[in-house]
Amino acid sequence: MVKKASSFAGLGGLVYSTDSGRHCPDCNKPFADCICKQAHVPAGDGTARVRRETKGRGGKTVTTVSGVPVTADELKELASTLKRRCGTGGALKDGVIEIQGDHVDLLIDELTKRGFKAKKSGG
Repeated sequence: MVKKASSFAGLGGLVYSTDSGRHCPDCNKPFADCICKQAHVPAGDGTARVRRETKGRGGKTVTTVSGVPVTADELKELASTLKRRCGTGGALKDGVIEIQGDHVDLLIDELTKRGFKAKKSGG
């Protein structure tokens, strides 16, 4: 299944594919294969939101970090650094960093030290 952007917004072409995820609006390739190599910074208010999740994960606790205002390459490097800092595994999925375990306070402190505005989100 492939979703296309609506034409009334002035966007044409593919913006998301279930096979390859989000696409670059300039070159219409998946972000991982983007040929224009522009800095794709996600839109938002510039605040990283850190939350603890357990739903849909088989009872396992995962801490997620979303809304970090950096490019995809910097986000990948940040995810690796945060995983090392927590001493656990994790993943980077669709611009959201997932860290195994409950590390909300540690991640907020680490993101604040690195100059990001971070806050606790959810319950």
